[in-house]
Order: sequence, then structure tokens, then C-alpha cells
Amino acid sequence: MTVATSLIPGLDDIVKRGDPRRRGEIARAIAQLFFQDAEKLRPELIDLFDNLLIDLVPHAELSSRVDLAERFSHLNNAPPHLVNQLARENEIMVAGPVLRRSPVLDDAALAEIARLKGQGHLLAMTERPALSPVVTDVLVERGDRDVVRRAAGNAGAVFSPGSYSEMIRRAAQDGVLTLKIGQRNDLSGEHLKQLLDGTLDVIRRRLSSVVNPARKAEIKHAMAAIEEAARPPGPRRDFSGAQRTVLALHREGHLGESALLGFAKAHKYEESIASLSAMSGIRLSTLDRLIAGDRYDPLLILGRVLNLGWPTVRALILLWYGPQRTPADADLEAARVNFTRLMPTTAERVVNFWRNRRTI
Repeated sequence: MTVATSLIPGLDDIVKRGDPRRRGEIARAIAQLFFQDAEKLRPELIDLFDNLLIDLVPHAELSSRVDLAERFSHLNNAPPHLVNQLARENEIMVAGPVLRRSPVLDDAALAEIARLKGQGHLLAMTERPALSPVVTDVLVERGDRDVVRRAAGNAGAVFSPGSYSEMIRRAAQDGVLTLKIGQRNDLSGEHLKQLLDGTLDVIRRRLSSVVNPARKAEIKHAMAAIEEAARPPGPRRDFSGAQRTVLALHREGHLGESALLGFAKAHKYEESIASLSAMSGIRLSTLDRLIAGDRYDPLLILGRVLNLGWPTVRALILLWYGPQRTPADADLEAARVNFTRLMPTTAERVVNFWRNRRTI
């Protein structure tokens, strides 16, 4: 370090009164001396370099500052004040390298920069090999779509419960974010359930296709819990006997509209729903939940897709009302008109959507 020692005394005037170009040249020269012996430098010498460079580097041209930021970002003993100065530059080409990887930046500095700087700085931070909740809290709070997506996709990022919930809330409108969260190893069962509960079926299917087998099993379990919670209160129906009856009719070639009409007229709900499930290809639990809702529209849609006659659809509507309720003639006439006006192509699209729920 004899060269550095001999140069330093002569730098005082340059630092205080030198022209900007000259100070930039000196900054590059001193930094080069630092890089030559970086691994051998004692703490007091690092401090000396630090005190000099923080006054000189800002005056170097952009290309030099970018180069210095890149080289210092890889060093465990880089001058700390200089690194913090580089990280706070508005020019992301300078700030980016140290924000992405410099081990000198601590959580407090990163969180402060994340609160003050723009999305480019936040996006650079998401590439760090590790991110603590102190930092990710700010990234999730202030980050735009790309920042949150990249943070969620960083396996080394750790999120607080509040940040996890906020990401899941945003994922309801962002399929890419849903996929990234769904593949995280630290995703809890409760958070997985929240994620799936607000997600479209097509995204659920996509997620199920890209995760590992263990997570796929978790998704199926979570979906079962969601569907169970969505069912109306009251005793659960047992379809086992009805399924055996319908299966026997199918084997004998007698499962069709006539059998369905007989079940509906006899107010045999389980047998009617099991028949509709077998005839339409919609999972029984899905169909039960749809028809047990507060509207009989699913029956009109199924009737159109299965090419059922109005008498059968009418019997199913009466079954939906139940033996203790009698619909007004005007209501039945309105249902008949809606049924006749329903386009088969529209009904088919809806039923295909219901069928696809079987993949989760």
C-alpha cells in the first residue's frame, strides 16, 4: 500500500478544490488501488478509502460509476459509506448492481431506500439472494405488479404474515402472481387455501400442473375444504345409494330422460342429481352445490345441453322448489320462456366450465 499512502496526502486540494473531471479521474485511480489489494486491507484503510471515494466518485462520469458499482457490489469489505451512496443514486444503472447483491447493505438501509426510491430500485432489490421481512414489507407495500411478482418468485425472500396476505389479495387479480406464490416452499396450508379461494378455475388448473406432487395434493385438499365450506348449512346428503341405482340403470342401458323424469316427479333429489351428473359429466359434488343454490338457472342450462324436453325440466324445477312449496304459474311460464330462448352454444360453454372443475 506504499503507492496509496504516497498518493493520499496530495489529494486534499483535489478533493476540496479540484475540477469535477480531475476528481473523477482520481476516483478511478484510487478505486483501482483498492481493488488491487482488497482482500488484504485492514479496517482502518477501508475507512480511509471510504472517506476519500464518497467525495470523489459522484464526480466520475456515468460509465465509471456504473463500473465501480458493479465491482464493489461483489466485495464483502467494500467501503460501506460509498456503497450506500451508490445505492441511493437516482441512476438505476449505478444503484442497481449494489442493490441486487452487495453484502454491505444491511436491512435498515435497504428498507429506507425502498421507501424513498422508485420502482426500478425496488425491482433491483428483488434479485438479492435473501430478503428479510423488514425489506419485503416495504416491497409489497410500495411495489408495483412487477416488483411484487419478482419478490414472490424469489425463493430467498421471507414475508411477514401481513405481507403474505397482501400478496394473496393482489393475486386475486393477477394470475402470474398466483402461480409464483403457489410454488413457494414456505406457503402455509391456510395461505394456500386463501390463494385458491380467490382464484379463477383456469389459474387453479395451471397451478396444479406446474407444482410438485406434494403441493398438488395440498391443492386438492384445500379445494375440497373450500367446496365444503361453500356448501349451504344443514345435513349433508348421502348420494352413495343413488349412485348405485344410477350405475345399475346405466349398465342396463336405461339411464336417460325417462328415468330422470321419474326420479324428479317422485321428488327423489339424490337420484335426480346423480342422474344429471352421469348424463352431463359434471362432478356430483359440483352439481349438488350448483343446484342447491338460490336459483334454478343451472337446471335450465343442463336441460338445454342434454336436449331435455320442457316437461322434464319443469319436473326438475318443481323438485328444486321442494314438496312444501308451489311456484306460481307465472314463474313457471317465465322459466319456460327462458329455457326456450337459451342458446345451446351458450349453455355448452357454461357446462364445459363446470366440467373443467374436475381437474382440481
